[in-house]
Amino acid sequence: MPALTIVILNYNGRSWLAGCLDALARQRAAPPFETLVVDNGSVDDSVNFVRTEYPLVRIVETGGNLGFAGGNNAGVRNAHSEWLVFLNNDTVPDPEWLSQLWDAHQAHAECALITSRLVFMDDASMVDSAGDGYLRAGGAFKHGHGAPAEGFAASREVFGASGAAFMIRRDVFEALGGFDERFFMVYEDVDLSYRARLRGLRVWYAADAIVRHAVSGSLGTVSPAFVFYSQRNFEWTWIKNTPRPLLIATAVPHALYSAAGLLHYVRLGLGGAALRGKWAALRPARAGNPDGRGLGSRAADGAALARRQAPRKSLRVVAANLKPKILRRSHGLARRSLRHKDHDDHKGIVVFVSL
Repeated sequence: MPALTIVILNYNGRSWLAGCLDALARQRAAPPFETLVVDNGSVDDSVNFVRTEYPLVRIVETGGNLGFAGGNNAGVRNAHSEWLVFLNNDTVPDPEWLSQLWDAHQAHAECALITSRLVFMDDASMVDSAGDGYLRAGGAFKHGHGAPAEGFAASREVFGASGAAFMIRRDVFEALGGFDERFFMVYEDVDLSYRARLRGLRVWYAADAIVRHAVSGSLGTVSPAFVFYSQRNFEWTWIKNTPRPLLIATAVPHALYSAAGLLHYVRLGLGGAALRGKWAALRPARAGNPDGRGLGSRAADGAALARRQAPRKSLRVVAANLKPKILRRSHGLARRSLRHKDHDDHKGIVVFVSL
């Protein structure tokens, strides 16, 4: 029985798979693990490539594009371990990555999620993500995005885990209801971390667990699809998770933050996609992608939804307990993030709003 299951979601990512899978084969001093490639309906011969070149890797074919959330949830249903490790296909982990994640878990057993230090594929001296942060205005950001990696060499607690490379206990993931499949892609990791926080769970950034990341190998850099999902799911994450006292207290900053984000995308020529995302956030959420394909059973969706909403309904964590985990000001973060928009920080625009 493996201690870990590495779940790699793939959608037309054959060009990335060799680098990722070869790096996993080179892991040193890692606990026993299995590798699972979940294929989301690729048409680039990814499945045959993995089956032929990597016979020890298990393959799950979803039969269609279920998005990041649905595809990874499908992988979990086929996992055989107590711990889950989610890894993007456009990554190359260092040889000690898994062992460092495992060591961090053993040293910080109080933390249910362990997130990696992501650096850029073409420049490992620069950080892509040192864990996720969350602003009181409702926006998520990547700690250290675009900054020198040497400045983020210290491990510490963070608000959330980056979906590109993190580890979580399976029982915790299942108790949370997994990734919210209504999100399809973008912000689903922020939503998961937020729900974990509401249950009083903690997230640890393991600085020595290093992964090179190409960034948006499947979705594309600042594409209309990214803008639509980021703006819709940015609203959903804030509305569905934030305890009512904080929701009321941050309504005005959130509106300003949201308006500034729209203005930013208008200037990029992507205002239409951003507006569609905002409008979609006002409509009832459904699982799967916008045209309804890839829906799970209604019973299964309802049960998972109940688990996702349980923390907020039970008010196990009140606003006063959550406030210290959410940053009050965003000036410095905004300046750093806006300088690196071409790299796509995955969480949505960070704007000049003082909270």
